[in-house]
Amino acid sequence: MSAPSTTRFSVWLEATRPRTLPAAVAPVVVASALAWRDGGFNAPASILCLAFALLIQIGTNFANDYYDFIKGADTAARIGPRRAVAAGLIAPATMKRAMVGVFIAAFLTGLPLLAFGGWPLLVIGLASIACGYAYTGGPYPLGYNGLGDVFVFIFFGLVAVGATYFVQTEVLTPDVWLIGTGIGALAANILVVNNYRDVETDARAGKRTLVVRWGRRFARGQFGAAHVIAVAVLLAIGVDDWDPLVLGGAVALCSAVGWLQARRLARASTPEELIRLLGATGLYLAGYALILAIGLLWG
Repeated sequence: MSAPSTTRFSVWLEATRPRTLPAAVAPVVVASALAWRDGGFNAPASILCLAFALLIQIGTNFANDYYDFIKGADTAARIGPRRAVAAGLIAPATMKRAMVGVFIAAFLTGLPLLAFGGWPLLVIGLASIACGYAYTGGPYPLGYNGLGDVFVFIFFGLVAVGATYFVQTEVLTPDVWLIGTGIGALAANILVVNNYRDVETDARAGKRTLVVRWGRRFARGQFGAAHVIAVAVLLAIGVDDWDPLVLGGAVALCSAVGWLQARRLARASTPEELIRLLGATGLYLAGYALILAIGLLWG
């Protein structure tokens, strides 16, 4: 296998952690499809939400790269996708400035959304930035105290879906919370696979993720439960409006993929297998969001 590219652009692209970006795109896509179904789709607001979500995700990833190196969770000897600061490809101070710059860009991108949703969007935006930083930074880093999964579920599920729908329709409906639950559960699965792979190095660095606290068996249960929740949400959303054959096919497909991914997690014996599963987990979230969006638009 060839060595990873080290051009300046490729290093920064890798630092954005593309495998995690579906967690930012998926909630905006599905919430916008729901807004379209309900007669409230607003393209400019949707695009701004997408840009804000991507910047928050990238800023959080830059913060993770920086603070995991500073706290000793990432070293040059880590097993897993290369980390720019730990590998010596980006200076810590440079990564810290990039993190701050991306979060500022997210804030500025989100400001025009106040015209669509008013001051509550300012609160949500500031909270998103604060939690993105606090995931690995600050006096009580969420990821180091077993709260990373909760952060991902709330902000990349309930908040992202809810805010994207609200800025387009000015209301919230039960379907918003259902979809936010399904998207958030699968987004958290990306973190589960990542932490499952890093459990030994995280434990040595004092990073008490849920996998470190409660073990790999618990993580496998959490991973499988998220897939069950996602399928249940699909059923609840489609039962009244979708063609039964279409809904049945979507449920069967998602159930099969979820089962296969859960089996891959249980049988994984090398970091390389978990790295591949990490990418597959992100792709499945994107596929699940696409299925939901198509069903909402043409169900």
